Amino acid sequence: MFALATNIIPDLLPQGGSQCFPYYTYTEDGTNHRENITDWALQQFQTKYGPQTTKWDIFHYIYAILHHPQYRERYAENLKRDLPHIPLIATQQSFAYCVSTGQALMDLHLNYEKAQEYRLTTWQENDSVPFSWRVEKMRLTPDKTAIIVNESLTLAGIPSASFLYRLGNRSALEWVLDQYQISTDKRSGIVSDPNNLDDEEYIVRLLGKVITVSVETVKLVHELAQTVTAKDWLNQPIEISEITRA
Repeated sequence: MFALATNIIPDLLPQGGSQCFPYYTYTEDGTNHRENITDWALQQFQTKYGPQTTKWDIFHYIYAILHHPQYRERYAENLKRDLPHIPLIATQQSFAYCVSTGQALMDLHLNYEKAQEYRLTTWQENDSVPFSWRVEKMRLTPDKTAIIVNESLTLAGIPSASFLYRLGNRSALEWVLDQYQISTDKRSGIVSDPNNLDDEEYIVRLLGKVITVSVETVKLVHELAQTVTAKDWLNQPIEISEITRA
């Protein structure tokens, strides 16, 4: 199970199928723009945490809970066959902390391309071949401390925390390494080339940004798990279908 925010219409096929819970919904022609959090849910949360609670607070709260290690462990089997059930939390202070964490996580994940590049400790260049930024198929070294970009360039000093932020069965960094490679479609023969001739360093910069996002995500999730634990949750969690319209 993994949770990921997106600001574009998602493809629901990866990892065996996904469920999307948008903040806004529209009719098929793009009209009737409305918030997807139900008024009933807003009333439940405002009764518990105060009238200042907004639908965006609820949205960010859910995103935090879906990342909480104890939640993911406790409901692991349920999440394989059912929609998420979201527990309410005992205090307004804990709720506010979850909202803040969820908002920070969502900002990281939506704006990953704006993140600062992680400062790798070593850039190793192979002087026996001409230097190039071109990527054909990147790979990790066996100890996962470096990325071999191509024959002329290896990025070293990859933090181990990078691999703890996972999207399904692999880390976000490993997902990028797999996606950003030259490939040929067997049926059409069309070549997919991720290299940007107008910005040759783009892929290497992206790696640095994904490492930053991964490390910061792991840090936020760890702090969340330390600050808010399962003992703070109330009984009778609410099924997410009661919180959202779709």
